[in-house]
Amino acid sequence: MLTEVRRVLLIVNLHKKDSQFISEQICQVLEKRGLEVKVFGFDGKPERNTGDCFDIAFSLGGDGTVLYAVREMASAGIPIFPINLGTLGFIAAVHPDEWEAVFDAYLHGTASVSERLMLDIWVLRGGKEVFRSSCLNDGVITSEGISKIIRLHVGGEKIKLGHYRSDGLIVATPTGSTAHSVAAGGPIIDPEMEAVIINPICPFTLSNRPIVVPSHETICVEVEAEQRSGVLLTVDGQIVENLEPLDKVYIQKSQNKAKLIASDRSVFYTVLRSKLNWSGGPDA
Repeated sequence: MLTEVRRVLLIVNLHKKDSQFISEQICQVLEKRGLEVKVFGFDGKPERNTGDCFDIAFSLGGDGTVLYAVREMASAGIPIFPINLGTLGFIAAVHPDEWEAVFDAYLHGTASVSERLMLDIWVLRGGKEVFRSSCLNDGVITSEGISKIIRLHVGGEKIKLGHYRSDGLIVATPTGSTAHSVAAGGPIIDPEMEAVIINPICPFTLSNRPIVVPSHETICVEVEAEQRSGVLLTVDGQIVENLEPLDKVYIQKSQNKAKLIASDRSVFYTVLRSKLNWSGGPDA
């Protein structure tokens, strides 16, 4: 079954080497096919909303570019075509030399489309919402200073984890399990699973360990009144929001899914073996 594509958005990280040249080449090929193409390029932190009137969005960059593209496109159900211009990434998987063949496979229904869990994150202050975002990787609550312990209370509708004294807390999706969370000692989870990781960063109490909960659980993290430093919320490593004592951070499964073309579970495990040098031999 053919997939109809008429309007294409190219999200281009101009900080990446040869990104402008490659995007121009892709534009020429797509326009020769009679497609309407719009280019959104950025160098640094992208701020503006790219819109939602597209059939597909190409992401030219690394995993960070994909994270931005997903947050912009997921609510409209627009699939992301992740072309890798960075180092070996877990999400950006399509090589620039192979993009046209993979795109044709997508049009003919033979390219995989991986649907990934996303999270909605919002902050209530005095009962009023002061911040809202979605994420594909994680929401991270940390101290504003270096190596400062913060105090949090963590729970949910059916789970009560209690008080945490730590350098911070990571709430990650399976896709985000290979990002900040794994560096903080968290588990690696198959990217298409429906689960959420709650992972304390350098907990004061060593018995506070990472825990995996069902994705339907709504998690509430309350910033306790007594703090030794400012507290920050970081979403996907890209959006930063200051938190105040007694703020409540809610995290729950989003109704939207990230749709990633040619970035399925087999790609994930291939990259996992490469990055972690899992040889599987007797000397591993």
